[in-house]
Amino acid sequence: MNVDNVKSQMRKGMLEYCILLLLHRGASYASDIIQDLKEAKLIVVEGTLYPLLTRLKNDGILSYEWVESTQGPPRKYYSLTGRGEEVLSNLQAAWDELSETVNHLRTKLLISKNYEENSNS
Repeated sequence: MNVDNVKSQMRKGMLEYCILLLLHRGASYASDIIQDLKEAKLIVVEGTLYPLLTRLKNDGILSYEWVESTQGPPRKYYSLTGRGEEVLSNLQAAWDELSETVNHLRTKLLISKNYEENSNS
């Protein structure tokens, strides 16, 4: 098993959800989204983000507006649509369920491991 490949697939699976979480707080510029993801240790490059933002916009999950910039050309700010809020709510429920399942299994494993260690002592 290639652990790096598995980790990469896990990050890709979470990226859409994380973007929607960031945009739930308000409209954001793509560079700000990248910075927020980097701060959260979810490294993303523009070549990954822009196609995803375009797909989400085409799916009606995001919208954008052009905002004049004091430094250079206008900037495209992305925000959630009503449909995007619904999708985020569904993803949140899925994350809660998945997180609960993983935490249950991890706890069960730790309890079992501790029991075995104490039994062998």
